[in-house]
Amino acid sequence: MFLTLLAVFFVVFNCSPSVRQVQPRLEVVKSVDLKRYVGTWYEIASYPASFQKGCTATKAIYALLDDGRVDVLNECKRGAPGAEPSRAKGKAKVVDITTNAKLKVTFFWPFYGDYWIIDLGKNYEYAVVGHPSRKYLWILSREPRMDETLYNTILERLRNEKGYDITKLVKTPQP
Repeated sequence: MFLTLLAVFFVVFNCSPSVRQVQPRLEVVKSVDLKRYVGTWYEIASYPASFQKGCTATKAIYALLDDGRVDVLNECKRGAPGAEPSRAKGKAKVVDITTNAKLKVTFFWPFYGDYWIIDLGKNYEYAVVGHPSRKYLWILSREPRMDETLYNTILERLRNEKGYDITKLVKTPQP
């Protein structure tokens, strides 16, 4: 009886279009030069995430470590504009050495999350970071503001080429 119920559950869960939506595999950029990628990135927009609730002036600062990993410092302001930044320190490791575009990030060892670079400006002026599940998405820029034409071009690629629902994106207030 248990095996029958389990089989029925498996069939319903895996065949129901309302439960499971098939999406193309998320592709990353062909190559990332980590020496050019490190530095400060400002969050332009993102999918809302519980760990970023109430954040403004969000930015990430990356530094290359001697062992090839990346030091990560995420910070944002919560509350008043003059509030002290809220910070989270972590480490990232490259898991795809062919492209350097797939990393795993941890803020609480031993838990790691996927950090995939799925779009990148020719001059590393912007980056788009996603997750293979498409549950997370960040648009980053070297400057606190991004040209609206460039932003809209990125949105079109995210929708048409990457399979993201761009209506979920929320712009991040930057001072």
